[in-house]
Amino acid sequence: MQPGPPFQFQAPPPGQQPNASGNPVGAVLFGLLVSVVVSLLYTALILATYKDQSVTTANTLYLAHALLNGAMVGSLVGLMAHRSNGARIGGAVIAALGAFFGYTNALPLIVLMNQTPIFVMNLLEADPFFPAKSWWTSDAHGGVDWFSPLGLVVAAAAAWGLAYVVGSRRRQV
Repeated sequence: MQPGPPFQFQAPPPGQQPNASGNPVGAVLFGLLVSVVVSLLYTALILATYKDQSVTTANTLYLAHALLNGAMVGSLVGLMAHRSNGARIGGAVIAALGAFFGYTNALPLIVLMNQTPIFVMNLLEADPFFPAKSWWTSDAHGGVDWFSPLGLVVAAAAAWGLAYVVGSRRRQV
């Protein structure tokens, strides 16, 4: 840059571009909004089809939801935040939380469809972590349901990976 009077904008020399980093905070907030919408759609799908699902179908839908949530959040973060590592990490955390809450929000609604609202309120007062415990444990085997943490890993990896790929291929302007 050539020296000039103070407070006067000067264009960069030809062939050099300024380093623009996008909008990392906006990218993470927009990713949060998209993650909430995808999670709500997944919750509605589970609520509409839970009676007809086998364990394999439920696990497949959960992993597909985690992948979709991660892909949507990661793409948005990559497009908006470009090369911001903080935004990539934030997007991965948000995608994993979206996968978790998409599943756990469906459980009280399923119980509500089969019981009275008073029963659901009493259940959540007696055991407020009932949805999270159901997410973590397997009723069929009595141990840990390993598809649950796998969904978190899938969502986080998809979000971070796509944010990295999309953000790295974006031309810095």
